[in-house]
Amino acid sequence: MTTPTPRTAIVIGAGVAGLATAALLAHEGTEVTVLDRIDTVGGRAGDLTIEDHPGFRWDTGPSWYLMPDAFDHFFRLLGTTAEEQLDLVDLTPAYRVFPEGEQPLDVPSGVDAAAELFESIEPGAGQALRDYLDSAGDSYRIALERFLYTTFSAVGPLLHRDVRVRLGRLAKLLTQPLESFVNEQFRDTRLRQILTYPAVFLSSRPEKTPSLYHLMSHTDLVQGVRYPVGGFTAVVEALHRLAVEQGVRIRLNTEVTAVITAPDGRKARATGVRVRGADGRIGEIAADIVVSGADLHHTENHLLPAKLRTYPERYWASRDPGIGTVLVMLGVRGKLPQLTHHNLLFSRDWSEDFAVVFDGPHPDRPLGASRSIYVSMPSATEPGVAPEGHENLFLLVPVPAAEGVGHGDTFRGTGASAVEAVADAAIAQLAEWADIPDLAERIVIRHTVGPADFAERYHAWRGGSIGPGHSLRQSAFLRGRNASAKVDGLYYAGATTVPGVGVPMCLISAENVIKRLHGDTSPGPLPEAGGAHA
Repeated sequence: MTTPTPRTAIVIGAGVAGLATAALLAHEGTEVTVLDRIDTVGGRAGDLTIEDHPGFRWDTGPSWYLMPDAFDHFFRLLGTTAEEQLDLVDLTPAYRVFPEGEQPLDVPSGVDAAAELFESIEPGAGQALRDYLDSAGDSYRIALERFLYTTFSAVGPLLHRDVRVRLGRLAKLLTQPLESFVNEQFRDTRLRQILTYPAVFLSSRPEKTPSLYHLMSHTDLVQGVRYPVGGFTAVVEALHRLAVEQGVRIRLNTEVTAVITAPDGRKARATGVRVRGADGRIGEIAADIVVSGADLHHTENHLLPAKLRTYPERYWASRDPGIGTVLVMLGVRGKLPQLTHHNLLFSRDWSEDFAVVFDGPHPDRPLGASRSIYVSMPSATEPGVAPEGHENLFLLVPVPAAEGVGHGDTFRGTGASAVEAVADAAIAQLAEWADIPDLAERIVIRHTVGPADFAERYHAWRGGSIGPGHSLRQSAFLRGRNASAKVDGLYYAGATTVPGVGVPMCLISAENVIKRLHGDTSPGPLPEAGGAHA
């Protein structure tokens, strides 16, 4: 249903999706107020500095700058560019892989360089990769033009000729798991893991992720991996700056406790929100529309009465919450030439890694954590994130999405024993696999975050750190609507709704709110000339 541009809007959450949605709405002339329960903007794309250890700074959330076209497009909608807002550095290599029991591999960006690497490991794999990346590029283009920038409010765009001529192939890519799709084309375990690990970026596992998502390899192996100087904190600062420039008001330390509704014919209509300030005072803020960038499960089941829930608890009973994580932030004395900016540690048989994260305890994983972990060292690219002669490390260890794993020590001062044990094991593993035998002794500062922190701080469903996994039944239109079916004027943005997880998807979700408001059922991005329906 097309509606006039709302005069006023409340946006719940000052994360990436909330700030992006607010900026686009304000760009159209809407008076926007953003509310967040914590004292900083950015949500899960946060950062950490410690007064007792000046000079160290860590991103505590996203760290891979992928899909640059999504960032470019979003900034152009607001009359600027990514180059004007961010200082982007190309990473060479794109990342380093530490396969268990094998020598490290530097993975380059660019088809020719990547194909050369693959061919050096497995004869014939170079041409196989070229074919794979051709397919990934075609799938990526179709996704951008037909499936990502859409509200799925009409079937017409899905029946476009570009989709029809690929119908058989798309059906196979949607129903065949990424794992088997890759395994049919490559034999070497290391190559298979490089091509299937992107499932983790989708909060999923290769055996459950549709092979359509092999398009992710287009983003790192073809488009390349960049780093915004200042980390994703710089991205958040850019979004914050642009929102404020558009006239957005941002109120922190203000928790939304309910979406207020009024009867409106056979449905209800959102008329504002009820809030609780840092001083405990309760108040109400009226608005023509409400956009929640908060976790969808929280919005539906904690901010609305039962009769107005489009996605009640029974909806979530069979849903996949995706992965949980233990995050470990380390300050290390001395340099670490063994590591590059992005590093991936892959266990030899990682089926057990995924099993323990998604299916529960495994005899070979007593800590309940994956041994395939991600390690970021931004100090390899940006010296300013660590004091001279030091490095900063960020370790991400996949664990079950379960609050019971516990809290880290970052926000509470003391970490749960399970979280700290996972951190200890990850540090020891990194020391062994990357040949840094004295790593533990060189750590001068250490902080952790656990699934319970995500649940408490961000209202993340079951403590998941990224968002619901991208299995077939949780992708595209099966992921849900970005508007309430029972409350007019209530919209959703962020990683827990369409199109999915990750910073680029959050930016796209903001644009899709604008399209939903205008009854725009077209696929593809909004036209950039003049901004978003300006």
